[in-house]
Amino acid sequence: MENVLKPDPNSPQVQQILHALEGMQYGTVLITVHSAQITQIERTEKHRFPLESSKAPIKLAAKS
Repeated sequence: MENVLKPDPNSPQVQQILHALEGMQYGTVLITVHSAQITQIERTEKHRFPLESSKAPIKLAAKS
């Protein structure tokens, strides 16, 4: 494993990874690497809502 990825902490790629993590509570940051270089960064954020068992379920209006 000679191609060890050691990016500069001030590089645009590392800064973009840090930006993708900002404010995220639940989710995924996927970093794609080709030939020891970061080529893509994807962020999938999840928003979780607590269940409220005492209230009736929300009914969605049917589309006409």
